[in-house]
Amino acid sequence: MKQPEISVGIVNAQQLHFTLNSPFLAKGETVSGNQQVCFEEGGIQWNGNIYHELTFTPLEEGAFFSIDDVTIGLNFHWERQETQHFPGTLKLLVDEGKITAINLLPVEEYLTSVISSEMSASSSLEFLKAHAVISRSWLLAQIEKRHALCKKDGGFFSFVKTDTEYIRWYDREDHTVFDVCADDHCQRYQGITKASNPSVSQAVTATRGQVLMFDNRICDARFSKCCGGATEDFSYCWEDKSFPYLSAVRDEEDTDMPDLTQEEAASRWIRTSPKAWCNTRDAHILRQILNNYDQETHDFYRWHHRLPKEKLRRLLLEKLNTDLGSIVTMEALERGKSGRISRLKIIGTERSFTIGKGTNHGLEAGMCAITEHGQVVGLITDAGVNWARVTTILDNGLEISASVASSGYTGVVQGTYQSEDTRLLRMNYLSNEAVLKNGDQVVTTGSTLYPKGLLLGSIINVSQDETGV
Repeated sequence: MKQPEISVGIVNAQQLHFTLNSPFLAKGETVSGNQQVCFEEGGIQWNGNIYHELTFTPLEEGAFFSIDDVTIGLNFHWERQETQHFPGTLKLLVDEGKITAINLLPVEEYLTSVISSEMSASSSLEFLKAHAVISRSWLLAQIEKRHALCKKDGGFFSFVKTDTEYIRWYDREDHTVFDVCADDHCQRYQGITKASNPSVSQAVTATRGQVLMFDNRICDARFSKCCGGATEDFSYCWEDKSFPYLSAVRDEEDTDMPDLTQEEAASRWIRTSPKAWCNTRDAHILRQILNNYDQETHDFYRWHHRLPKEKLRRLLLEKLNTDLGSIVTMEALERGKSGRISRLKIIGTERSFTIGKGTNHGLEAGMCAITEHGQVVGLITDAGVNWARVTTILDNGLEISASVASSGYTGVVQGTYQSEDTRLLRMNYLSNEAVLKNGDQVVTTGSTLYPKGLLLGSIINVSQDETGV
């Protein structure tokens, strides 16, 4: 039986340099060697032409391509850029004003790289086999979930912001144009750059097609290198759902789990170093599990990091688009079963703000739904325990006060949705003196429903209506 093919997002940039190390087919031509593409006029500029998307298909067995300046460890202390090599097909498309490079390849080939990228390829064979089953299960569960979400009209979303609270789930529905990304946000995938040990291929082949199942569904398997002594319930991390196979457990044999939802117990737990399987500094054990750059970290189990108040204020301003003033204190309002904070109240000299997760923590009709990057999705019109219905800003029944970010000219944005091919917004009531140009960003001016400064979109066309306005 033919194995499924998956799409992996590798990098997203204004300009990409890559090398086709064998003959590839693109736009009816056979090409190879060094290539360069850049984002221009809303498309992909390549060899003097503009394309909406490009696909480079290998013409030989064992063909591969290399992409320069691929970021690994994004936002981690060991973040760096590498030239990485990938098998299979290279697809380029436009997404969020940049070019996204996507690798299309069979599932089992992808897993060979994942295991070598996530852990040391020289680990024991049984350890590698266990990881192959877990990674395969996670991957196929995410693909099923993404397909299900694409079919829903008003399903699960990740970001909701009000004037006093920001609720966010960190999960994989952030990706809309590919199945999974190539970094720690999903599973590390570094192509054939790291897939070098025959034991890895042996482990993937020996477990081919094997997945973890629960209640006749593929398990949404998750894994980590260090749990800090206790794992966490799925519902405190990724989505407001509970799975018996992903519940909080103590990482130690025959040891009871303390009640870490209580502040006193959690503080004592965090400030000490309880015995646990992952509480080790044994270099021999760590070398069997970790890649070289992971071994640069020496404080997996317990660590601390200090931030000056001003830097914290700037970070919150950047992330929340809200100035809290000088930070006075922070208060844990809720903790998960592992002691990790799930809701945090930040008290500043200008205002207080709560960040957290989950529909059980205040989601209700009338709240604004936004993306990770602060772009408005729409308005919550109904909500339940673990679901919410959102009317998107494409609906012509919604009107939002807005301004052109570069000039300050104001107007009212309204949806013009008529079919799948007309997903545009219209900005009305602009002054006749307004100076506008394509690419200008349009943002919210601020109201009881939509906080100030949220992105609505960018201008792609300017015209006058029948009245000359």
